Amino acid sequence: MLIDSHCHLQHFELDERRAALARARERGVEGFLIPAVRLAEADDLLAFCDSEPGVWCALGVHPHDAASWAPGDERRLRELFAHPKAVAVGECGLDFFYDHAPREAQERVFRAQIEVALEAGLPVVVHNRDSNDAMLAILEDPAYAGLAVDLHSFAGGLDMARRAIPLGCWFGISGMVTFPKADNVREVLPELPRDRLLVETDTPYLAPVPHRGKRNEPAYVVEVADRLAAELRQAPDALRDLTTANFHRLFGRTQEPAA
Repeated sequence: MLIDSHCHLQHFELDERRAALARARERGVEGFLIPAVRLAEADDLLAFCDSEPGVWCALGVHPHDAASWAPGDERRLRELFAHPKAVAVGECGLDFFYDHAPREAQERVFRAQIEVALEAGLPVVVHNRDSNDAMLAILEDPAYAGLAVDLHSFAGGLDMARRAIPLGCWFGISGMVTFPKADNVREVLPELPRDRLLVETDTPYLAPVPHRGKRNEPAYVVEVADRLAAELRQAPDALRDLTTANFHRLFGRTQEPAA
């Protein structure tokens, strides 16, 4: 079994979502986490997860949309986690590359979502781009001790990894691990705790080699997992078992029967 821990299937039309799931399942991918980027997606994602076995979602607001955060959103987010298929807060975090929202707003909204996650006892799925220092300053806040963090599509380099590991962070490995120029991703792998590794596609982005230039989809997490196994000199089946077990430990609700 293999799990794609981060795939934005909400960017596909409904029939294509189901077709993409079918193609992935044919390759042995049996679990999928779809992260929201805005609260307006929540009802659609929850309905879709209810209709498909092995599909869960994270709910939250992406830093690109942080300026949309409005009074009442924190309460709304708390209420959404009554649903058993909602297993994490996110995708949330910081993006100082595009700066689609003011940085102050990004940090404020990220902290608000961390508070929801701590209150609900759920992990956060974190987006981080060109914001390592600000991200670490937030994650190292003593008020957030014990927060479970999935650093999705990790490309933060050795320095960030060495500060994130003691915080208990988990590391999502995406198709970037296959990119010829992504030595910054591969060089950090030996230092990452193996019991905190996840594999993901970040569908529809970051398609791995040999699918570069195509729209990414969950079936391609096989290539990500196989390359990660090769880099770690681990048998592919063992790597699949490891990352699947890791996923279920981090996103504990995925082991509970749906209500």
